[in-house]
Amino acid sequence: MAKYSISREYFPFSKIAPPLRDARIAGWLGSKMKAPRRVFKNANVKVTSTKIPGYLGEEIELLIMEPHSPKGESPALVYYHGGGFFFGASGCHYDMAMDYAALGGCKVIFVQYRLAPKYPFPTPVFDCYEALLWTYKNTDKLGIDPSRIAVGGDSAGGALAAAVCQLSRDRGTDIPLFQLLIYPVTDRRMDTPSNRKFTDTPMWNSRLSSIMWKGYLPNPDTPDIAYASPMEAQSFSHLPPAYIETAEFDCLRDEAVNYAHALMEDGVPVTLNCTLGTMHGFDLLRSAPTTRAAFSVRIKYLRRAFHKQ
Repeated sequence: MAKYSISREYFPFSKIAPPLRDARIAGWLGSKMKAPRRVFKNANVKVTSTKIPGYLGEEIELLIMEPHSPKGESPALVYYHGGGFFFGASGCHYDMAMDYAALGGCKVIFVQYRLAPKYPFPTPVFDCYEALLWTYKNTDKLGIDPSRIAVGGDSAGGALAAAVCQLSRDRGTDIPLFQLLIYPVTDRRMDTPSNRKFTDTPMWNSRLSSIMWKGYLPNPDTPDIAYASPMEAQSFSHLPPAYIETAEFDCLRDEAVNYAHALMEDGVPVTLNCTLGTMHGFDLLRSAPTTRAAFSVRIKYLRRAFHKQ
């Protein structure tokens, strides 16, 4: 791993790769990850839990994060955490989502979708889509402005957010205001230069992506492949504007850039932020200067898109 010029800001995470060898073990471990109690005791954000029907009516949990004293109807970010489709949200995911609510001036609907390989594609995507539909249906109760609902996600959650936008377009339901995609998974074919090069990068690499896809997409011949692999959509037109952020030493880097270009070529406005000296999951280290800078750009995008600032 020393061959990669990852910023010293990220030591020791710049030397760590998850010991993931088997999709079943990853899924078992992921199922044990629960929201820490401190999430419900945040000084800046109130967090409540609710259960809703997910895909095929099975129950999923949502965490609703909002400033303690919201004023009027708020915008909302429906957020899908990363974790290779296997793992539940980490403490960092909850912290970032609460900061999106506190600093972005919005409510966050944090979706606890079901995980592979026990629940492979399409269950996670349709759990996420049902969460978006539920948000639109309950705007009055939630105090949310229905014209200002967006989606977002990191890594595997970025794939879910992109897929939900495509589903909304294809099914004629309300299309999110924008999509916030942080180093997203977009292409199960894994044929980009960064996938070929970054086979042993820290935090995530193409070897781990291969395991991920085997667990998440056991049937690659599905006719709805674009909802698993958004880059394979037949058209990218009429999708919402996107903020797409990449990490320099990340096997997913080029497929995220390709997705940005595909959107732009079909007339979709895109803000592309290619961070340097970073690896996948770099924002796990919140105190690093590069992380703080990237997070500031995200917050500025949220505030501008939600509040026209």
